[in-house]
Amino acid sequence: MQSLPIPENETSRLSQLEQLHLLDTASDTNFDVITRLASTICEAPVSLISLVSEDRQWFKSKVGWDICETDREVSFCAHAIMDPKNITVVPDSRLDDRFKNNPLVRADFPVIFYTGVPLLTPSGEALGTLCVIDKKPKTLTDTQLNALRDLATQVENLFELRRNNLQLKKIEKLLNAKNEQLKTFAGVISHDMKMPLANMIVTTDILKAKYANQFDEQGNEYLSYLKQSSFSLSDYIDNLLSYYESEDLTIKNLENFELNHLLEELIDLLNINEDYIINFPDKNLELQTNRSAVSQILINLITNSLKYNDKETGIIDFKCTEDHAYYYIQIKDNGKGISKDKQSSIFDLFTVASETDNKGKKGNGIGLSTVRNLVNSLGGIISVNSDGISGTTFDFTIKKVASKNS
Repeated sequence: MQSLPIPENETSRLSQLEQLHLLDTASDTNFDVITRLASTICEAPVSLISLVSEDRQWFKSKVGWDICETDREVSFCAHAIMDPKNITVVPDSRLDDRFKNNPLVRADFPVIFYTGVPLLTPSGEALGTLCVIDKKPKTLTDTQLNALRDLATQVENLFELRRNNLQLKKIEKLLNAKNEQLKTFAGVISHDMKMPLANMIVTTDILKAKYANQFDEQGNEYLSYLKQSSFSLSDYIDNLLSYYESEDLTIKNLENFELNHLLEELIDLLNINEDYIINFPDKNLELQTNRSAVSQILINLITNSLKYNDKETGIIDFKCTEDHAYYYIQIKDNGKGISKDKQSSIFDLFTVASETDNKGKKGNGIGLSTVRNLVNSLGGIISVNSDGISGTTFDFTIKKVASKNS
């Protein structure tokens, strides 16, 4: 038996193999289907998908073979990977100087016939082989050899899918960690800013109360601007906190409540004046879902309808239906609408649909992004439709979830 050859690219090859994290993993139907096909097509009792590591060859999939691994120094596949661009064919190992003294040739099931197709990475490193084995001399037809090549290509595709999935999982883990850091940072900074902002607002009121007569008109305007800006920044911080907190809400926190009763509470809370007509759903459906999340969704959408309504009489229509799987809620207004070019991005963070609201204030682009997070947390989706002139319609769904007591 000849000494074990080592590929020139061994370091790179082993690195690529390690990145797959395939060694010693459980059996996989996707690989087992390929070895069964290889055994059938080549009319060989044994078919293996082998991975050649630093000191052993391990079989990811095997047909007609009980051994899980062998030492690399007796591996036929260790020789096959030395010629990565070609199929290694050994018609009779007893007549081949590389293998005639190999212990596998004298085993209870002797490896007499061997054919192995190297399994390559995109950069050309051979990680192992798809091979077929018989205990008697044998030859394969060109059709069988071509089929074996095709099956080896499918194994290589599975390797790449695994590599890509592992990379995606790694990226997802990093993104989740970064997102948690950002949420913590936003929470800490936002809470730390609330007290100084409150102090600024109070101090502004004190200055106006005690020294208003000592300021000229412009000075008092500056104080008003300072207070207004402080409130705007406070609202921005509140919205930012709501956005990150919305990601932690879950559909599993179930409550039973009537939608119309919730709407009545929200309308009272928002203190909507007589210039608006509010039409509740014809049927007062009872919902079983996260009440807090639904409240936040509706408050954001109702507030938007109020802020961006330019009509003499504002109208807000609510509808709600259900089927066996979802609740369907719609809120429609007769405001200024959302232009078609903005509708595809309106739920993206920090995206605003209009330059200013009906009081001349510019939005911060957080509210609708928060709404989408909340709707997603309830297992639903949200969409917007508007002609950009005469109103906007928001439709969202809430997935029904059986309560623990049902």
